[in-house]
Amino acid sequence: MKISSYAALQAGEALVPYEYDAGPLAAEDVQVEVDYCGVCHSDLSMIDNEWGGSRYPLIAGHEVIGRVVALGEAAQNKGLSIGQRVGIGWTAKSCHHCDACIAGDQVNCENGKVSTINNRGGFASHLRANWQWVIPLPETLDLASAGPLLCGGITVFKPLLMHNINATSRVGVIGIGGLGHMAIKLLRAMGAEVTAFSSNASKTDSILAMGANRVVNSRDAEALNALTGQFDLIISTVAVDLDWKPYYQALARQGKFHTVGAVMKPFEVPAFSLIVGDRALTGSSTGSPAQLRTLLKLAARVDIAPQVEEFPMSHVNAALEHVRAGKAHYRVVLKADF
Repeated sequence: MKISSYAALQAGEALVPYEYDAGPLAAEDVQVEVDYCGVCHSDLSMIDNEWGGSRYPLIAGHEVIGRVVALGEAAQNKGLSIGQRVGIGWTAKSCHHCDACIAGDQVNCENGKVSTINNRGGFASHLRANWQWVIPLPETLDLASAGPLLCGGITVFKPLLMHNINATSRVGVIGIGGLGHMAIKLLRAMGAEVTAFSSNASKTDSILAMGANRVVNSRDAEALNALTGQFDLIISTVAVDLDWKPYYQALARQGKFHTVGAVMKPFEVPAFSLIVGDRALTGSSTGSPAQLRTLLKLAARVDIAPQVEEFPMSHVNAALEHVRAGKAHYRVVLKADF
């Protein structure tokens, strides 16, 4: 089958129309027709080969909402059906048989999971993924805004599961952008007390409207120092280096500082910031198929939707530059128009 897409032919280049022959559908794979695909900073990092390992031509896009149009022979009895609405996130394949996969931790597959982008991603008319990573969508989920839940949403939801966050927890969120705004909505739905750390005073009212209990200026050293010993969990969603010491000090006994932002500079952590109070510095990537299903069920049940701006997929380069320039109003979604 011929698939139409938009691909980067070299690192950092603008995307161009690109058609490829997908070949026969593998036995355990599912082919999905794309309706919407989110634009994530990770797409830019892969297009630019910022992390190394990108392969060209590169078809980015990993926050896909679409419909099942074909099932491989071994995927036909796995609960998926032709025409079903589904989502595909960061991961397209894992081995199913290593210890991590058997334990339900497929995102840490020991035999090398395959990312959706390196499997020919969602800036396309169609894409393919292993059946386990093709996630059924609840009927009440808004299709136009759901895509970012599959990467950004699960990225901030997984730490809440890892650290057993509940209605009595006190949680801080650093950076209220594409990731942070979803963290606030999820935490509010779970009943936690939420403190947002933002350097943008103009966002205060909108952050409170999302469900934060309070907003603290992340550039106000006095305000940060006044928070000593308060938080069970602080999630950092930013990709820039900050003075982290006030945040370590803001952790309660056995509190966790958890990073999901790809800060390229090493974290400086004074040993006694962790030793005193049995605190910890942790991190995580995206989630398993089971965690993705749980997130989408929660989002549908309590009406959690990322805030998105929509572009036609034919304007993909304009959308990428919008995100690259920091102009996105939280998240950007492409609507397929092939």
